[in-house]
Amino acid sequence: MASHQHPSAADEALISDAQVADYQRDGVIILRGLFSDWITTLGAGVERLMADPSPRERTVQPEDGSAPFFQDLCNWDRIEPFREFVLHSPMAAYAARLMGSRKARFFHDHVLVKRPGGSTVTPWHQDHPYYCLEAEQSVSFWIPLDPVAEDVAMQSIRGSHRWGREFKPMRFNGQPLNDVDAFDTMPDIEAGRERHDIATWALAPGDAIAFNFRTLHAAPGNHSATMRRVFSARWVGDDAVYRRRSGKISPPIRDLGIPDGAPSMRRNSRLSTSAAEVQTHTVPAAASAHTPGAPYPDMGAPATAGVDPPENPTDIKRTSDSGH
Repeated sequence: MASHQHPSAADEALISDAQVADYQRDGVIILRGLFSDWITTLGAGVERLMADPSPRERTVQPEDGSAPFFQDLCNWDRIEPFREFVLHSPMAAYAARLMGSRKARFFHDHVLVKRPGGSTVTPWHQDHPYYCLEAEQSVSFWIPLDPVAEDVAMQSIRGSHRWGREFKPMRFNGQPLNDVDAFDTMPDIEAGRERHDIATWALAPGDAIAFNFRTLHAAPGNHSATMRRVFSARWVGDDAVYRRRSGKISPPIRDLGIPDGAPSMRRNSRLSTSAAEVQTHTVPAAASAHTPGAPYPDMGAPATAGVDPPENPTDIKRTSDSGH
């Protein structure tokens, strides 16, 4: 396992006590310039990924013929620039500080590219119901690699992570992702926007929106003339446990050979930082790179048990967590 840079006290001080308090209260904050030094690295990774996507790639082709929306997830361990960012940046320390956690566990990465003129709207949703975990301590960093105008940026409802409700996962076409009835029906946020404290910001490359997995969020289409490339990194804290969910989940991680409610989601490699312990965890690389049925590195479950097969590639209506 590659070595990595220990975050300094100055790095950790980039997130103030007031910002931590705002994050805990609101479930979403803006962090200016936090990852500015990593934009070139992440941009190289996105270029490499788009040239060689994984089997989990999900591109939405709008019915109106406008520009497609590219997305792919769980590639940090095969795309070297992403690996460099996860292992060498002070991101783990930032995550642990925001979550109020003794350590931070890396869950997965997600790349989202809305091309200029694309009409795909990401509907309001929470990420948590899609995931094979249960966690109060969580944070996603939504990191733009291009300038993003406020009217095409991600939107979030402040305080929604504290509503005590979880909403049914939906597809882009408005149909449920699965038949599980354990979740509430999503209210019509757009019809009552004035009743909510909606946060959105214009962003520069290297800024980051940090948000809780239970925070309601959405994103408009990209009607600008600028590419909107985003690298999103998802982290969990001390209280995270593995959860066996019925029906489809995203990422498609399941049957890991550990019991429901276990505090560790996978046998995984561990790295130390001055502020957080990183436990790297993601869907394995493409099955073509492995012997069918053989264990993946750092994972006890066989390939056929660990990852669901890709959806029908002709099904262009994807789950709503797959694109902000």
